[in-house]
Amino acid sequence: MTDFTEAARPGPGEVTATMIVAAPAARVFAALTDWERQGEWIPFTKVRVLEGDGGEGSRIEAVTQVGPAMLRDLMRVVKVDPPFEVRVVHYGKLLRGPGVMRCTQLGTDRTQVVWHEWFHLPAGPAGRIAWPLLWPGSKAGLTGALRRFARMVESGRLA
Repeated sequence: MTDFTEAARPGPGEVTATMIVAAPAARVFAALTDWERQGEWIPFTKVRVLEGDGGEGSRIEAVTQVGPAMLRDLMRVVKVDPPFEVRVVHYGKLLRGPGVMRCTQLGTDRTQVVWHEWFHLPAGPAGRIAWPLLWPGSKAGLTGALRRFARMVESGRLA
């Protein structure tokens, strides 16, 4: 599918968030890839598996809604390497580009999580101009979600 191949190329809208979670990597990874529970730690978002078992080849939908504004994010899981890495490609109309979540064990009960996205920017040159204004909000949103994720894993509410 040519459209998917294009979506899989990294875009210029790059954002990364990192968090240390006081839990083993296997537990952290299991919680990260429990797709349908991601809405518990990603604000205003409901996630569901559209096709597959959540592993490689699965199609995932994340719908973020604040009031009447809604964003539908379609993803395909392209690589799963437990407990270290999961890669997706966002292939929707607005959100497009690859993303990765990595877990690095830092001792027996500490794991570094890195969430990295390379989005294509909509609206051509205007999107590239707007990105520096949008980036801080994107970074804050990812970091806030990972902070909440870490608290939920550490308290035993996730995985």
